[in-house]
Amino acid sequence: MPSTLRWIGGGLALALTAGLGVVLAATANASITEASATSTATDVTYRFAYSGTPEFTRAYLDTDRDAATGFAQGAVGAEFLLENATLYRHGGAGWNWTPVTPVPHTHADGVATWTLPRAAIGETATPGDTDLVFQAEAPEQTSEKITQRHGDAPASPAPSDPPASPVPGGTVTYAASDEIIANPERGLYRHAGECDSAAFGEAALRSYRTDAKISLVMCVFYLREFRTGPIDAATLAHLQKQFDTVRAAGLKMVLRFAYTDSADGADAPKDRVLAHLDQLAPYLSRNADVIEVMQSGFVGAWGEGYYTQNFGNNGVVTAADRAARKAVHDKILQVLPATRMVQLRTPNFKRTMYGTAALTDAQAHDGSAAARTGHHNDCFLADATDQGTYTDTAAEYPYLAAETRYTAMGGETCAVHETRTRCPVATAEMARFHWTYLNHDYHPGVIDGFRAGGCLTTVERQLGYRFTLVDGTYPEKATAGGALPVRLTVRNDGWAAPINPRGAELILRATSTGAVTRLPLTADPRRWAAGTTTTVTETLTLPGTLAPGSYQLLLNLPDPLLPDRPEYAIRTANTGTWEAVTGFNQLGATVTVG
Repeated sequence: MPSTLRWIGGGLALALTAGLGVVLAATANASITEASATSTATDVTYRFAYSGTPEFTRAYLDTDRDAATGFAQGAVGAEFLLENATLYRHGGAGWNWTPVTPVPHTHADGVATWTLPRAAIGETATPGDTDLVFQAEAPEQTSEKITQRHGDAPASPAPSDPPASPVPGGTVTYAASDEIIANPERGLYRHAGECDSAAFGEAALRSYRTDAKISLVMCVFYLREFRTGPIDAATLAHLQKQFDTVRAAGLKMVLRFAYTDSADGADAPKDRVLAHLDQLAPYLSRNADVIEVMQSGFVGAWGEGYYTQNFGNNGVVTAADRAARKAVHDKILQVLPATRMVQLRTPNFKRTMYGTAALTDAQAHDGSAAARTGHHNDCFLADATDQGTYTDTAAEYPYLAAETRYTAMGGETCAVHETRTRCPVATAEMARFHWTYLNHDYHPGVIDGFRAGGCLTTVERQLGYRFTLVDGTYPEKATAGGALPVRLTVRNDGWAAPINPRGAELILRATSTGAVTRLPLTADPRRWAAGTTTTVTETLTLPGTLAPGSYQLLLNLPDPLLPDRPEYAIRTANTGTWEAVTGFNQLGATVTVG
């Protein structure tokens, strides 16, 4: 056996090895990502992503979960070591390993995987749990400890039971994560300036997503100079540039148009607004992919419909004024692609336009004006009526709570209130009214209060949807052209469901070539309601041309309008499942196609 130099206990020592790579003791390194450990009834699979081109990849397995026994590596005492394609057993007295068996292993393109029999590593604790540390070198990268819960093997059918086809491969249980995730179309948003005069910077927008975990920006686009004439070409070109920058950075926008930010209410008359919407129509259509939601806008100061020279000022609104407001809102719905919603500033606005009955489950997402009309509250928590947002809370609270299960709800705070802006009230109302987004920049006193009160992190996590994989059951074997039954349980830990159409597909990725096969699911993530657990049970049909071999199973929740942009796919709130490069969520299972 060759001798190699390695660090042991902080000093350089000479050790005999069985062809093992050099190990340098080190602390955990962030270059190891997407670490996962999953199991079937018979096998375990380990996987992690790394940087660079290391010669050695390793998994340290603490099967008795006692850090005082075995080889000390980080927070574990390893009884077994996987290094490249060999499983070793610890022989005691430091770095002393005996080969046990070769194992299927790959490490290439930044990903290392192993699959080996559960029996090969025992499972002597609690029972069937293993602590693991992953490592790659050189350069050396080491993960934090993770714990694999193998769970009980699925029961075999009794002799009198009819045989299952295909044979189930077992259930994978997923670990939840409390990480703040920059998922699309939800969360805090940034509002840095007026969208018509300032230009978004791609680098700044990208940093919102990558550093602050914020995926939304507000675009309030003022049309001050065009109250009596058409929008000029330069202004429309600037609008297009704003859309392009948001897309390049991987974000989406909350969009509103207005004519004034003054209480004089100097807006445009109805016919001019309608003409402007005809001009805006092709821009809205072309850029619907990066519009999360559009606010009705246009009417009054800030587009909020209260101070206005043309649509009923200062809350005095006639029947003719209401008809003019509805004409503007209906025109927005007409020119905006049908996949997008439009928000009105108060519940009363919608109730006077479309009736006082809340949207029902049967009506949700049916493309009607009512189904596409949501709500925004831009003085959230300011006082008992949120400064006029509500006219009758006894009627409007239950209405809004029911409506927002299916429609967009978001906005901003505008003032600190002695009780309403405290964390318990704020989070309870955001949950009750299914808030999807909230302004990060205003009101700063309220946001600082959330931070001081300890709930800002909760707000960041739970605005909008937060899908957590619970468990899944998958077959071990299947046949090309045959059935592939899958069961997947997803819990929505967020305060709302997605508001826009969202794809769902099972991905089969060939472990030998990386070739991807996409199998659409009929499940609609917009129906995965806040605070509920949904079990997706579907039998898919494999393509008859699918090549024999082993396939990794993954879940993809893509944006239908941006299917090739992983930044716009939904990441589940689990540890060790996300692939940032592809936008896929690993399901921790493989199927062999014969």
